[in-house]
Amino acid sequence: MISYRQPGVVLTDRRFTVPLDHSDPGGEQIEVYGREAVATSRAGEELPWLVYLEGGPGFGARRFVGTEAWLGRALRDYRVLLLDQRGTGRSTPANRQTLPLRGGPREQADYLAHFRSDSIVRDCELIRPQLTGGAPWTVLGQSFGGFCAVRYLSSAPEGLAAVMITGGLPSLDAHADDVYRAAYPRIERKVAAHYARYPQDVERARAIAAHLAEHRPESAGHRLTPEGFQSLGIMLGSGSGSHQLHYLLENAFVRTPGGTELSDAFQEAVRTAASFAGHPLYAVLHEAIYGQGERPTAWAAERVRAEFPQFDAATALAGDGPVLFTGETIHPWHFDVDPALRPLRETAELLARRTDWPALYDPERLAANEVPVAAAVYHDDMYVDTEESLRTAAAIRGLRTWVTNEYEHDGVRAGGPRVLDRLLALVRDEA
Repeated sequence: MISYRQPGVVLTDRRFTVPLDHSDPGGEQIEVYGREAVATSRAGEELPWLVYLEGGPGFGARRFVGTEAWLGRALRDYRVLLLDQRGTGRSTPANRQTLPLRGGPREQADYLAHFRSDSIVRDCELIRPQLTGGAPWTVLGQSFGGFCAVRYLSSAPEGLAAVMITGGLPSLDAHADDVYRAAYPRIERKVAAHYARYPQDVERARAIAAHLAEHRPESAGHRLTPEGFQSLGIMLGSGSGSHQLHYLLENAFVRTPGGTELSDAFQEAVRTAASFAGHPLYAVLHEAIYGQGERPTAWAAERVRAEFPQFDAATALAGDGPVLFTGETIHPWHFDVDPALRPLRETAELLARRTDWPALYDPERLAANEVPVAAAVYHDDMYVDTEESLRTAAAIRGLRTWVTNEYEHDGVRAGGPRVLDRLLALVRDEA
């Protein structure tokens, strides 16, 4: 173990060995990494543990500097483990460079089938006794991390002292089709709100989409298309995302000797925002996180989008309507335009066809839950359906909700200590 310091915090690198397939504990092993954080003033104390599960799937735990955001509040009471979930960050990363070590697409898909919340929770349960001596710990789950927390409550509640969830209460039984059928209207509302705030962006977006339909430029191997441009709507689900999108659009075009072109700055900004190079599992496993039973996910977002023709850029450009942005949806074309995903196209196809996904949640066990649980539910969350979140909240015995429109989906980042304070009060029955 290596320990080092940042302002107000002592950090320690921790590595753990876990089975790739928990049903075969003596089989292949992989490494999972976690960064321990403890307040400098309490480094020598025995403190309860809190494990943070990041959103995603496919993102490693946030790299804090010192005690920023919610971490400083957590360190007043806990020793924190910032866990890179398997396949992310420093935990045996899975991407276009490493996955060929597994073999071809079939072998890669079989390997990645072990990278959902059920395996993540079993990793946690192997790690926990090594850190706590067997004592239960508290989980803080953001977005997909909240999905993992509900799986934890379903499969290993004995390991939990308390659970706090921010923007991450999943439907217990919805198919991926249901998820996206509810998502597109939410996305459309966010786009309408953006255009109401910045009406000048309506014509800017139409001009950009029309240019991309005709020219299809590339930036560092990333092909820019109207659909890829529309996917920038994922920004609209965060607190400052609408403003960031507006600033991105206002610098789209420059005059050159050859006529008007998309600026290098704009193309680079789009490539950076749209690329999955830093988190490929987000794209590869995104629909798999909803898979339960024999029904395949089968590119649900792409199929369901056909039910909402207003999102078709060509149709919008042929008329006088606005070009609608999309949000947290993954499509087959992502694997054609993004060089970080192209080699994984067939692997993703095999996962989309998979028909043997095990169930993730246990409604009977959740109905008998005895672990203190609190969840922040954001009133018009673009990424996670509010109505379904509240239905799940009602299905988990004792879960206390804080429903708010003060924050968007990234509330635990934007609100930091205040959000964590509210959830701690709820799980401690102090609210």
